[in-house]
This record gives sequence, structure tokens and C-alpha cells, in this order.
Amino acid sequence: MDTQKLLDEACPVISEIGWSFYFAPSTIARGERLGLDAFGFYFLGRGGVLGDVEAQVVSSAFGYFNPAVLASIWDAGRAKLAPRDAAREFLAAAHEFGREKLDGIPELRSFVEAASEVADVARSHAEGLSLFAGIAAEPVPDDLPASAMHHLVLLREYRGSAHLLAIVAQGLDPRTAHFIRRPEMYTTFGWSDEDQPSVTDNETTALRAADDLTDRIVGNAYGVLDDEGAAGLLGGLAAIAPAVRGATIPGS
Repeated sequence: MDTQKLLDEACPVISEIGWSFYFAPSTIARGERLGLDAFGFYFLGRGGVLGDVEAQVVSSAFGYFNPAVLASIWDAGRAKLAPRDAAREFLAAAHEFGREKLDGIPELRSFVEAASEVADVARSHAEGLSLFAGIAAEPVPDDLPASAMHHLVLLREYRGSAHLLAIVAQGLDPRTAHFIRRPEMYTTFGWSDEDQPSVTDNETTALRAADDLTDRIVGNAYGVLDDEGAAGLLGGLAAIAPAVRGATIPGS
């Protein structure tokens, strides 16, 4: 299968469903048991793979959030729980979500096999992709439902980290890129209506160039799949997506 066609079909679905556990009831409940509210668990759990670092380090890896808002939530969270512990709990929440939603789906085995191939190549070329590299260093569970969800999270962070790198390479402010792509989510990321940028044609063009560059960055990893592997990846995504859609609220 042509690699670009595979990227065009697979990556939007991975982007959509790779975060489906973030604000699921089971994830929120796990965070509350740890003393964290939903957004506190999200920030500390997702960013915790970076370690007990200052908020500006997490902000640089996340890219799109208002740094002051992120810092407030991050610092409050790490005063309650070590970030590395939160990260492992957050991934455990993803695994629990996978076991809850994906058990019994026959396409999981071929999906995990294909996703593992992509992830193995991506791990060997993770320079500059801090969030992806952090999660890629964590162990993958043995059971298929949890492993499938783990790989969805991992591959979502892979493209997400690559895309942030590509945006910066094009000289585009990530905040502006976020506004162009998802204006309805702008205030959810801590920005006010008064912060909205005035987007130029050059910035819109730069975002399209960043999309193309992102494909080039991740293309080598996805290109490792032969036709059977590509079919396994896409077939798995087609089976997984209906099982997890609608399980949570919009997030990133």
C-alpha cells in the first residue's frame, strides 16, 4: 500500500481515538483516587513521562496550551503526586479503558502486530519527540486490549510530537496553528477570546507545509508495513473506533 495513502487513512483515526480514555469515567475515577481532578490528572499524567520538571518544560512539549494555565495545574498536581507515578497511573488508565472497551475484538491481534512494527521504527528515530519518547520508554502490556490502547496512545503522541516539531520548523507559532486548525477548542486550551490571533494567508500556507513535513517525519515508520501489515492496521482501527467513540469529552 502506498505510504501516503496509509498515512491519510490511519493518522486521522489515531488522532481522534488515541485520546479517547483521557476523560472517560474510569480515568477520572482513577485520578480522583490519587487526589487529582480530571484536568490535573490529564496534565500530570500525560506530561509525567518527562519527569519532575518545571512547567515550562512540559509547556514546550505540549505546545498549544496557555503556559500560565498549564503551569498552575502542573505545579498544583506535582505537589500531590510525583509526575512519573502519575504518568504510569495515566497509562494504566489507558490500559484499563482498553480492557473495558476492546475485549473480544478479533482484529486486535493484527492491529497490535502492525502498530508494534511502526512503533519499533519510530523508537529508533525519536530525536526531538519528547512526549513520544517518554511514553515509548514505558512497558507495553501483554494482553491485546490493553496493548492496542497503549499503541494508539503511543502512535498519537508520535505524530503529535512530530507535528509540533514541523510547525516550529515552518516558523509558525503553535498557538496560531492551533487556532487555525481547531478554533472551537481555542479557549479550552487556556486562551481567552482576546488572545485570538489574526491569521494571515502565509500562516495558513505554513500550516499546510507543516502537515506535509509531518508526513515526511513519520512516513519512514509507517512505510515499514507491507500490504498485509497496512491492512491489519487499518482493519484494527476500523474495528476499534466504534468501540471507543463517544466515551469521553473533547480533549487533546
